[in-house]
Amino acid sequence: MNAKLISGTSIGNEIREEIKERVLKLKEGGCVPGLAVILVGDNQASHTYVRNKEKSSVAAGMKSELVRLPVSVSEDELLEQINKLNLDQTIHGILVQLPLPNHIDENLVIQAIDPDKDVDGFHPINVGKMIIGQRSYLSCTPYGIIKLLERTNTPISGQHAVIVGRSNIVGKPMGQLLLQRDATVTYCHSKTKDLASFTKQADILIVAMGQTKFIGAEHVKEGAVVIDVGMNRDENGKLCGDVDFDEVKNIASAITPVPGGVGPMTITMLLKNTLHSAETAFKSGNCCE
Repeated sequence: MNAKLISGTSIGNEIREEIKERVLKLKEGGCVPGLAVILVGDNQASHTYVRNKEKSSVAAGMKSELVRLPVSVSEDELLEQINKLNLDQTIHGILVQLPLPNHIDENLVIQAIDPDKDVDGFHPINVGKMIIGQRSYLSCTPYGIIKLLERTNTPISGQHAVIVGRSNIVGKPMGQLLLQRDATVTYCHSKTKDLASFTKQADILIVAMGQTKFIGAEHVKEGAVVIDVGMNRDENGKLCGDVDFDEVKNIASAITPVPGGVGPMTITMLLKNTLHSAETAFKSGNCCE
């Protein structure tokens, strides 16, 4: 293997230790950062994600509140629950685990969360602020990728970043965050013709397409930094990404593994956003135990 391994587990742990120290300082001042997660229904993947978020927030010294709602919950009941958390001064971050049942409007739910408690960074107000470069809560996965690049001293300014995927959660905000750091950004997606002709130009290649091992050696330029956001299962049921790791590791200069790459950073940045919300509330005198 020629590529340097970019460990999200290792970098995430470093950042979590820094978060724990800042949480301790807040607690000494009488403020305990609180994260509330709303889980609707019995989606097993969602249960796993929520369990990890709960465990991580407690390990960081935060208050963790899990609100479980049945799959039959009405949209109005869910919105009422969000409003209660918006008004609760002991809660600084609100996260509604996606996906939601079909009878509930996901956009309406996201917009119901107080933008100052939107630690997922999905509210249109936070997205708008992010695009024009104002201080906002950033979508956790792109934010985590920026931290991976920064903490491995990967140059961003002047580099050509190619993003494969255009979701609101990863692809779109990822490009904006790189653009703000002076990268030249190209977006690719399912309708892009001759994908490899674009990806082979990338100094930084970020793949978030949800297709198992789709990106192979033929897509990657020698010496590129490759960030794999995918989380899939291969034919043997083993976790893997959108990038064929075994092929690409011999071409890239640095690469994230799956698991242990981007995944741990997403939860880490969720904690960081929650901490920031609590610190802001504490400074304004609105943080209660």
